[in-house]
Amino acid sequence: MVRWALLGLLIPLFGASSGDYLSIKRKFDLIESDRLRPGTRVTLTPRELNAYVANEVHEYAPQGVRNTQVELGDGLASGSALIDFLKLKQVSGESPSWVMSKLLAGEKPVRVTARIRSGAGLAQVDVERVEIAGVVIEGKMLDYLIRNFLIPHFPEAKVGEKFELAHNIDHLDVKPDAVGVVLGR
Repeated sequence: MVRWALLGLLIPLFGASSGDYLSIKRKFDLIESDRLRPGTRVTLTPRELNAYVANEVHEYAPQGVRNTQVELGDGLASGSALIDFLKLKQVSGESPSWVMSKLLAGEKPVRVTARIRSGAGLAQVDVERVEIAGVVIEGKMLDYLIRNFLIPHFPEAKVGEKFELAHNIDHLDVKPDAVGVVLGR
């Protein structure tokens, strides 16, 4: 089960420990128990998020994706990784043409910046910018990448549309130093 659609955007960089992993597992268990009182704020630190991903990355990053990292900002999450798009296509059972295989082969540094808005139990993730090997992608080409690469590999991802937050979460407060999960309802 995907914890939340946003978790894939919250993959931090360095410095996790087993204590951080146990801490975030307890926090997730508390949130998922649906027993926290409205107004409770659960803080997920970058170190905890990193520890979680380091221990469970196989569920979130398919073959062809490695070295995932995130930087948090005010309402923003920028994630980066090394991605082999050819491997991603092959994992999904597709056989690209010879020309496409030459264009897609090899790891490329990819950086995605998304704005995260939430409130009243709903959230929306809007991809603002994608950069692949230094080339900025936007507009119709960005829409194409989301439809043909992101959604096929993460069909539960909701991009550019509102979705309901689970477990009585009212909103997510994304800041540079942490993500606050605020319970409501």
